[in-house]
Amino acid sequence: LPETSVQVIETTDRAAVGELITMKEYVDVIVPRGGKGLIERLMNDARIPVIKHLHGVCHVYIDDRADLDKAVRIADNAKTSRYGTCNTMETLLVAQGVAREVLPRIAKIYADKGVEMRGCEQSRAIVAGMKAATEEDWATEYLAPIVSIRVLPDMDAAIEHINSYGSQHTDAIVTEDYTRARRFLREVDSASVMVNASTRFADGFEYGLGAEIGIST
Repeated sequence: LPETSVQVIETTDRAAVGELITMKEYVDVIVPRGGKGLIERLMNDARIPVIKHLHGVCHVYIDDRADLDKAVRIADNAKTSRYGTCNTMETLLVAQGVAREVLPRIAKIYADKGVEMRGCEQSRAIVAGMKAATEEDWATEYLAPIVSIRVLPDMDAAIEHINSYGSQHTDAIVTEDYTRARRFLREVDSASVMVNASTRFADGFEYGLGAEIGIST
């Protein structure tokens, strides 16, 4: 390959980025690797195609046929292992049939770790002191120790919630029912859909693919 096939621009001046993203005669496509601010700037200012992913509103759904010990560990890891990443769970969905049994266990872990909980009416009836969730909460990527919690009648409602409010990034189901697991994988329209695993596994390194450039792409 010619030596110039890979080039590094030495300057770290942000003005250079502004110049580069308009140079259509030299650049065919841009793949941004950075925070929300950078990607939003490119979305607004670039005159060249951009491959990007901006939001990570990720969900874990605990089915009424879940192994509840597994569910507690997954809900903990998905939210609390790191707060500021795009694969962190922002909304926990729980089937009505197991909510009274599993939610207090998860809520205690969150409370002990200082995670603020915002819940639907049913969640708040089960866990005392939980704040009320707003419509905006369901679509919010907190990137902070805050989680929204919703109790739903069944998996149909969970899939509908995810496809309505999610960002098509990473969503997981906790269940021991093979048929439901397969259906969740098929009907949730996200880049990474998981069974009995934490959303935090959605990562280029974990997948053996190297550095990701916006996982949903």
